[in-house]
Amino acid sequence: MSSRSRKSDFTPLTYTTPDRLITDFASRGIVILAPEDLGISAEVHKRVYDFEKKALSEKKRVTTGIIPDVLEILNAPGLVSACDQLAGKNWAIVPFTHNAVFTSGPRDQHWHKDDNGPYNSRKQRHHQAIQLEMLYYPQDVTAKMGPTATIPYSQYWTFNHEENHDNFAGADHLDFAYFFDMQSEHVSGPNSKYDIEDIVNQRTAHDIRMRDAVTNTQWPLVLPFEAGPLRAGSVIIYSHNTFHRGNHRRDDWRTWDDNPRFMWRFWLYRTTDPSPNGSTTVVPMNDLGIDPITSVNLSEAPDDATEVWRYHHHWIKTGQAPPPRPESESAPRKEKEREAQALFEQLHAKYDHAEPARIGAAYKLASIGDPALATKFLGRALHTDRENVRRAATYGLIAVGSDATDTLIEATRSPIKWIRKAGVYGLGDASHLTKNVLDAVTSCLQNDTSVYVRSVAAGTLGCLGRRAVATGTGTDLIPACMDALLQSLSREENRLSMDKSQKRSIKFVRPTDDCDVCEGGGVDFGLDRFEPVRSAVRENALWSIVILCSHGTKILGNALAPTIETLKHIIRTDKNVINVGYAMDALIRLVKLSPDEILQINRENLLNILKELPVHSWETFIRGGLSLQTVSEFNKA
Repeated sequence: MSSRSRKSDFTPLTYTTPDRLITDFASRGIVILAPEDLGISAEVHKRVYDFEKKALSEKKRVTTGIIPDVLEILNAPGLVSACDQLAGKNWAIVPFTHNAVFTSGPRDQHWHKDDNGPYNSRKQRHHQAIQLEMLYYPQDVTAKMGPTATIPYSQYWTFNHEENHDNFAGADHLDFAYFFDMQSEHVSGPNSKYDIEDIVNQRTAHDIRMRDAVTNTQWPLVLPFEAGPLRAGSVIIYSHNTFHRGNHRRDDWRTWDDNPRFMWRFWLYRTTDPSPNGSTTVVPMNDLGIDPITSVNLSEAPDDATEVWRYHHHWIKTGQAPPPRPESESAPRKEKEREAQALFEQLHAKYDHAEPARIGAAYKLASIGDPALATKFLGRALHTDRENVRRAATYGLIAVGSDATDTLIEATRSPIKWIRKAGVYGLGDASHLTKNVLDAVTSCLQNDTSVYVRSVAAGTLGCLGRRAVATGTGTDLIPACMDALLQSLSREENRLSMDKSQKRSIKFVRPTDDCDVCEGGGVDFGLDRFEPVRSAVRENALWSIVILCSHGTKILGNALAPTIETLKHIIRTDKNVINVGYAMDALIRLVKLSPDEILQINRENLLNILKELPVHSWETFIRGGLSLQTVSEFNKA
């Protein structure tokens, strides 16, 4: 019987209800949308599945270009509504990365967090809901078909990467040695060495090692969770910081060719900030009861976790920090100082298992009800020589908000690049766009010797512009933000991707004299038009340009005309396909939102530019504003 058929013993997971969407995302980090909640016909999923199955048998590269029904999924009203709530309206899709189909088979991946979009472009991990991942399954996924394995509640905890080269290439890992020891082995299928009963009952050495890797973290609440069974058309949305992995199949391998499990993945990112006038109701995150999906008792969550959840639940709704913790706000000054000192000491707890304690301490300091006191201690912690302490302090200062601006600006002038990186990143997630903030960020973007710092500065300008539009503070400086990004694009150069230049797997590349951040693996699609080159700064600058262009032409002022010319130049000449995808998305958004005469690009001209490109990121362009009809007409041409 096909996996598309309903089975009497097929009991899908509990799906996320609309009233729990933000609460569950802020706490668990993963939400699951039911097929009927997408608001489109179930026949769409059947067509996607049938097209994919045919393409797979014909050994074709599967993209949205040959299966345009997937674009209908991205426009599904229920999906758009959910993503609007979590990532803001007019969210975007990273072009030319992993926006493609994945099948499950005989192997396991090691546990990992995906890198920041674009692929391998390392920067600080946003705790705020700025980058999300979306998984779409066009067929039923039974418990034995290799459901995506995840670690809920893991999205706020991570590991060092600055001088830990296991995590250099973007993705952070649990048990990285698994990649060497066991990942090439077949857990199931005809080449497996395991007994079928051990495979079905998850007793293989692989299953045991995967479970141990999670429990060995000693982090609160975390347990392996397989996202299945699922009905055809189900969608999972999760924080890009969530640990997960590809999972092996446990059903009869002789049925796999006729019964493939497909999954599409898209990387989403925010272009608009939440409105400060959003709902200000503070949900008590320490009394959520039994999680309906994982069955974990969230009432047992430590306050180191629930305080983080409280902040992010409120931020998704308002773009602001929640009110201070009542028990701290009303405390006498001396008691606050004693609590702050104790939290400062907790910030310095050692080793990976203490990551939740450090992060929790930082957020609790931020909500102590005294921004100056919190900033004093968090600022001291920011200048420590331990990355895990700096990381927690950075998130704490972001949670303090604009009151931490002076401390973060000071950090951008540090002689230590890791502190400069933390400072310029924190400004993007915490501060208002002011002249002093803009000067600090543009100085890093123009003058810093570290590619890493410059790439983070490029991303920060988009975050600052996004917040300026939402709050109305600093919108007059957005043209200067755009000008700084355009100047950066005129200076920064693509480089041969690290996997190619170092002739090794992207997982094992290392920093060089030219570049101290992983710029990822290059792809040219076998076309002369492109080369396998990357540039973290150029890509993050264009990421920011897409964000700014998502608000129309008026906010760009006198930067509009040079922006259009730069985008057209990149589309026609840049050898880095990811840059071209971003530039095309930005241009489409400008045309969609503000078809002013100054653009001198009407629908016909836009299609002509598209025709010049040998490959297209249709999913990105659809989100940017191209209609399904336009894509259909283009494909017929």
